[in-house]
Amino acid sequence: MDLGIAGRTALVCAASKGLGRGCAEALAAAGVHVVILARTAATLEATAAGMRTQIIAAQSEATVKTVACDITTPEGRAAALAVCAQPDILVTNAGGPPPGDFRSFTHDDWIRALEGNMLTPIELMRATIDGMISRGFGRVVNITSSSVKAPIDALGLSNGARSGLTGFVAGVARKVAPHGVTINNLLPGAFDTERIAATLAGTAQAQNISFEEARKRREAGIPARRFGTPEEFGQACAFLCSVHAGYITGQNLLIDGGAYPGTY
Repeated sequence: MDLGIAGRTALVCAASKGLGRGCAEALAAAGVHVVILARTAATLEATAAGMRTQIIAAQSEATVKTVACDITTPEGRAAALAVCAQPDILVTNAGGPPPGDFRSFTHDDWIRALEGNMLTPIELMRATIDGMISRGFGRVVNITSSSVKAPIDALGLSNGARSGLTGFVAGVARKVAPHGVTINNLLPGAFDTERIAATLAGTAQAQNISFEEARKRREAGIPARRFGTPEEFGQACAFLCSVHAGYITGQNLLIDGGAYPGTY
């Protein structure tokens, strides 16, 4: 399917690996000029090199630029926007805050969680959405978490911060919709990334089982009986960014292999 976004420009956060990389690669495959961000320059440049190889093989006119920065800081956002001030597509993403008992969370813990998973996406939207409105086209996709739909006990910081972003988007998405701009959230469940590998390693150690057994047990709890891949997550993101998804806005799309048991 031609997504109709070739030649557009996208700013993709936390895109050197995992779900962010999956989104960046899918957008580049659709002919989008992509600016990818991450904290670690070496990893970011390696990802960009791989993407450029794919672009050449596909004989596409897409391009890839990099900005090594911490997008959760004002300085990082300024660096990113200096390279890509007027994106047509914005994909926000940041590492989740650590787990723990809410009694142990300090005020500073909450501020860091809010900065990374609520305020940073809002600041990026604030900086770019008027340009989208003026051009009559814009797509914002926020990568949040399945915990927005079904809170996870140990992830209180994430539950709170990401739910705050969800509430904000619900209102703003309706205000910008008349101008051809959509805002949606993608809620990933268990995906085969470094983050889940680290979680499984911790589970294996705590339960005195092998990593393979911990993975097998986790996958058994998913109706699809497997973890998702960054590639298929990226394709879902690319579709939301396409011309075909202009009537989808203000939505929270759960991608979890059927793990959430509810009807709604």
